[in-house]
Amino acid sequence: MAIAAAAGLAAAITGSPAGAADRAAPLPASGFDQPAAVQAEQALTAQTAATLGLASGEVLKVRDVVKDPDGTEYVRYDRTYNGLPVVGGDLIVKRKGEAIRQVTYNRGAKSVGVATQPTLPRSAALATAARAAEFKATGNKGSLVVFVTEAKPVLAYDVVTTGVKADQTPSVLHSYIDAKTGAVLAQTDEIKTGTGNSMYSGTVSIGTSGSYTMSDPSRGGNHTTDLNGATSGSGTTFTDPDDTWGNGATSNRQTAGVDAHYGAQLTWDYYKNVHGRNGIWNNGQGSRSRVHYGNAYVNAFWDGSQMTYGDGAGNARPLTSIDVAGHEMSHGVTEATANLNYFGDAGGLNESTSDIFGTATEFSANNSSDPGDYLIGEKININGNGTPLRYMDKPSKDGRSYDCWSSAVGGADPHYSSGPLNHWFYLASEGTGSKVIGGVTHSSTACNGATITGVGRDVAAKVWYRTLSTKLSSGSTYKDAREGAINSAKELYGADSAQCKGIEAAFNGISVPAGAAACGGGTDPEPPTGDNLLLNPGFESGAVNWTGTSGPITDNSGRPARTGTWKLWLGGNGRTSTETISQQVAIPASATTATLSFWIRIDTSETTRSTVYDRARIQIVDGGTTTTLATYSNLNQNATYTLKTFDVTAFKGRTISVRFLMNEDSSLQTSFVVDDTSLATS
Repeated sequence: MAIAAAAGLAAAITGSPAGAADRAAPLPASGFDQPAAVQAEQALTAQTAATLGLASGEVLKVRDVVKDPDGTEYVRYDRTYNGLPVVGGDLIVKRKGEAIRQVTYNRGAKSVGVATQPTLPRSAALATAARAAEFKATGNKGSLVVFVTEAKPVLAYDVVTTGVKADQTPSVLHSYIDAKTGAVLAQTDEIKTGTGNSMYSGTVSIGTSGSYTMSDPSRGGNHTTDLNGATSGSGTTFTDPDDTWGNGATSNRQTAGVDAHYGAQLTWDYYKNVHGRNGIWNNGQGSRSRVHYGNAYVNAFWDGSQMTYGDGAGNARPLTSIDVAGHEMSHGVTEATANLNYFGDAGGLNESTSDIFGTATEFSANNSSDPGDYLIGEKININGNGTPLRYMDKPSKDGRSYDCWSSAVGGADPHYSSGPLNHWFYLASEGTGSKVIGGVTHSSTACNGATITGVGRDVAAKVWYRTLSTKLSSGSTYKDAREGAINSAKELYGADSAQCKGIEAAFNGISVPAGAAACGGGTDPEPPTGDNLLLNPGFESGAVNWTGTSGPITDNSGRPARTGTWKLWLGGNGRTSTETISQQVAIPASATTATLSFWIRIDTSETTRSTVYDRARIQIVDGGTTTTLATYSNLNQNATYTLKTFDVTAFKGRTISVRFLMNEDSSLQTSFVVDDTSLATS
């Protein structure tokens, strides 16, 4: 281990990039190998596509694989369609052995097929993007993609506009232009910039090798290079004759290298020691940090993320604090896993994820000169008055961030829409009230006025890492984050655990509406195995084999089926109504177990978060006795299908009816959509 003398460790950024967060199929840097698990799944993609019933022309590309100790795998895929990248076409397959247990499609886009002949000329798209860039373009190129909007996939141009903004910061702007209408669908910039002044210096240890190079063999070969004035390429690995690097000032080019190298080292250690992740791409290979000295800025690039910093006035100041370094590297982890967009709710989740793991890295580093706290960039004096970049205990203290989630959050800049999730992480970690942490007084209140007891920072971070790596997709929303985090807590700690309830309470505390996931009711079992006793279980034959109200079994496109085109759509009327559908089935007396399962999706126009107006009940009718297995209401809205499973072994040897019953009040619709039912025995 080498000693870095007086290495500057502060950062000057107002934003942090998603890297290439919106590319359809991000890959490790050139020369990096994919993990063996990814290679194995990639060999099976054609088979998986056929099993999922994907349309001709859709090709899967494995991005990430997470495997639980029990053998359950979460395989994350990107897609192309007829050779075009599908931006937002990602999906997650949960499988155990060869059996697929669950599929989550980003924005519900099971099919991404579109007509691939544009009606808008490429020149028009380029011109639109150049105007939308609001800076003089030095480069402007576009290619066709399929872009998954919230409503449907469309053919679009991905126009990449490069140039320099009025404040002299560089820009690599992606504009997605509808190839039919010319509308700007979304924009995201690969480079996020800011201003600041150096506040922190200290003596740190960095990993080096040889005689001496800034390459760390103990961390997968993490290495740091000097681009020597270039803005691209690999650069030359920093070397030193005595293994003492930098002087804490820009007069020595090594100082910025130390900043980048030390940050990469700390972040590697955090992910490895806490989450078992082997580097950004989880393939055991280190990242490459590259440093470019410009006139007014110093750029630090990592595989999967990049940052520009300086004061914008011709004074290059290479500054990187521990939490900011962890923040930047974590953008690469996000790209390698959920690949969250950098706009809408997903943009806030993306930015907050980096704040969460940057903070966790700072605590994990246990550096006495920069102790852990819940302030972001507190060492960099970005505002010139000693205040930090962001506050996790009360995000609105910066004057722009949101404390609580609302429908308005998704329209804000990701650095401010990140506020609710930052607030959630603090509440889940520390709870409400006032306390001193890392020498800083923190004080937080919940948006719903509740008193919350924290479950600990390590628990909250582990739950969020599992959510990021197994539950979220590129267009995920805050509601998806709540569902994913609660289910992750159930998987890690149990449905009745204090940890799960604390995670759930913290989401209540930032005003994210309740969905289908909840603590206290036990974890959802795996779908049952064995023969399905129900006939026409996916409703693809219409109302055949099911009896009851006319109309709820439908192929109406107003609500998506989970598989196929038909489903059971109860409610959605916006008036007083009752609907019921049932099927009679005999459960053999010889059965050892009997399990009823179905997938349900709930959306509502009701605005209350506390009053039940519309209900759906799942019942077993046994002669004159009716047993209600579960009741769902307008309070349980969830925009994605969720598996529900119930033990009905008590009814073996009897002929029963499985019944779905819905009651809707006089106004404002709630839709309870059911698909892929099963009653299996063993």
